[in-house]
Amino acid sequence: MEIKRGVTSLNLIAHPIINILLVIGAGMVAGMMLLTACDVALRYIFNRPITGAYEVIAFFMAIVVPFGIAYCGHQGSHVVVDLLVVRLPKKLRAIIGSVTAFLTLGLFILITWQNFIYIQEQYQSKLTSAVLLIPVYPFIGIVAVASAVFCLVLLIDFFKSISEVVEK
Repeated sequence: MEIKRGVTSLNLIAHPIINILLVIGAGMVAGMMLLTACDVALRYIFNRPITGAYEVIAFFMAIVVPFGIAYCGHQGSHVVVDLLVVRLPKKLRAIIGSVTAFLTLGLFILITWQNFIYIQEQYQSKLTSAVLLIPVYPFIGIVAVASAVFCLVLLIDFFKSISEVVEK
């Protein structure tokens, strides 16, 4: 019962954050579509493409993908291959789910930690994009923050699985 209350509390924290990521990600996708359409139109009509459009789209993609991963994890809309697991008893499925959630959480904690280290390295190296000279480190920071949010989602999944294991 305490675990379920903790999951509810974590969901109250995660849900608004995920919604913000969703809105930002959707805005980035819309921006990518608009920029691509304008770039193609200007290229073919006036033979004048938008300088740096490819770089900006790549940076937008660096926002969309990690935000999408966090959103899909929260919605449970990620791909699951469970040909064998669905045939197992409910308790054993819950145990497998909790082990999987724990291992995935551990992996994404490492990914998040290394991303934060990488931010500092890129900030110190002053790496920028080739054409527009946009610094790279803020986008690595966005990936790190999205990974941290995904860790929160995985923690919620882990506690849900644990609550199913200890259920009577």
